[in-house]
Amino acid sequence: MLVEYKDATICQQDGSTILTHVNFKVDEGEFVYLIGRVGSGKSSLLKTIYFELDIDEADEATVLGTNLKSLRRREIPALRRQMGIVFQDFQLLADRTVYKNLRFVLRATGWKKSEVDDRIEEVLALVDMKDKMLCLPHELSGGEQQRVAIARALLNRPKMIIADEPTGNLDPETATNIMEILRQISQTGTAIIMSTHNMPLLGRYPGIVYRCQDGKFEEITNDFNKIEIDKDLKQEQQK
Repeated sequence: MLVEYKDATICQQDGSTILTHVNFKVDEGEFVYLIGRVGSGKSSLLKTIYFELDIDEADEATVLGTNLKSLRRREIPALRRQMGIVFQDFQLLADRTVYKNLRFVLRATGWKKSEVDDRIEEVLALVDMKDKMLCLPHELSGGEQQRVAIARALLNRPKMIIADEPTGNLDPETATNIMEILRQISQTGTAIIMSTHNMPLLGRYPGIVYRCQDGKFEEITNDFNKIEIDKDLKQEQQK
């Protein structure tokens, strides 16, 4: 199990509680959605997974086999190398080309010089961005920047990718392209944990669905899929 929380309490940066009784698990190759309104706790939960926020109360809280309640700060860099993080606002280094953005990550995480160029080409090929290697971020569209952000997340061959509203700033067609890439990645065994407001995408790309609402956290996969099936039946009947 890559992530397992049992009866965990999630707090915000200021220490206030945002979610209680969180039971959450993620295994290899799973595509997991977090849904809920702005401020409902989705991002705070994701931050606990990549160690930006601490978990103080839980019967169990493990990420990549490590107990978060006894996690030491010096252990965090090695654990983060086993995950990739994709943000809504891309967070590329504006003064560096695509190539140098990716090289910066590889050099910082201990890759040999002789391996760097090959790995950069590999991940850019996966997101169809090899021809943009020498572009600066401002020369790319939003969708292209997000493809580069996904390539960056893949560099260290992560066991999971955490994507916080990765399609939030994108038009519907570009969002669909990004989802296709993430779906393909999950089929190779890398888990995807994605927060989103884009409900139509969940219908097109089914996964495990958890909802943050009114301080509660619950899995609603079966209920959500039933809603989608009912919608399809109604549309068929109206034709």
